[in-house]
Amino acid sequence: MITVAGEALIDLFVDPEGHIDPRFGGGPFNVARAVARLGLPSAFLGRLSGDRFGRLLRADLDRHGVLAAIEAAADEPTTLAVVDVDPAGVPGYRFYLAGTSAAAVEPAQAIVPPGTTALHLGSLGLVMEPVAASLERLVATLPAGVTVMLDPNCRPGAITDRQAYLGRLDRILRRVDMIKTSTEDLAYLFPGRGTRDAAGQLLGKGPACVIVTDGAAAVRAFTADSEIRADVPPAKIADTVGAGDAFGGAFLAWWTGNGLGRPELSDPETVRGATQAAIYASVVTCTRRGAEPPWADELAAHDGWKWLPPGQLHGDRANQAGRLQGSPGQRHRPFG
Repeated sequence: MITVAGEALIDLFVDPEGHIDPRFGGGPFNVARAVARLGLPSAFLGRLSGDRFGRLLRADLDRHGVLAAIEAAADEPTTLAVVDVDPAGVPGYRFYLAGTSAAAVEPAQAIVPPGTTALHLGSLGLVMEPVAASLERLVATLPAGVTVMLDPNCRPGAITDRQAYLGRLDRILRRVDMIKTSTEDLAYLFPGRGTRDAAGQLLGKGPACVIVTDGAAAVRAFTADSEIRADVPPAKIADTVGAGDAFGGAFLAWWTGNGLGRPELSDPETVRGATQAAIYASVVTCTRRGAEPPWADELAAHDGWKWLPPGQLHGDRANQAGRLQGSPGQRHRPFG
């Protein structure tokens, strides 16, 4: 099972005419749904409000077959983000965080469900309190066999103490196996440094692999001995909301679905395969509005997704696609 820790929120899209379109959002919430749509068991470790928005978020997790790792609803209202998308489809965010549900994860609640083989975390879950301290403690106490992916997804406007934030990242990075980041993240974390230099700094803090996205430019993945590049195919862009979340979820799903762990991150061709698979998922997400990651059958035509994971597709899409072939007890390498 892949457990995804962090925030769920409502994205309020505002068009030039002032129309408001609410959508499910929050990077970790999007990642949990992306993993589930690709057919792997998924859990969301975050706090949902008992208000109407919170109930809708919980119902969407249920439709996808995502386990809600924290059952108790929060008294606080659902966290909100106002999203302004520019003509190129790139979103800008204004967050409403104080006193909201996403922050309300106490240390005793930050526990991965049994059967967790990988943990994904990051975004606002590393900024708000007490959830940030709770997730830091969780990472420090994880069993050695759990693969950890970090996506900082830096939101400078939400970070009130940069030094404290950087200190927390440094402590968490000691236990991280792979980090998915972007050129925008690196510009905030390492001002004035080039991508290769910044990736080297991150590798020195603990991860075995640093994957860097750069919009429509090639994705670059760095290990101690290699730099891998993978091109992003052209696509008609609706917006880029959730594209990075789909990328991270697909990379980790491909990796764990193929039974891989930290040792294989030293193999450039294996990293390339995961990167290309993640690009496919990200590009599909960009062709539709909002954070709507692809389903497994939508990616089946791509070379990197010839096999689908054993198990069962969850949610509404399952009625169309049916059950995937394969026994859950078999050890498949489904994507490569």
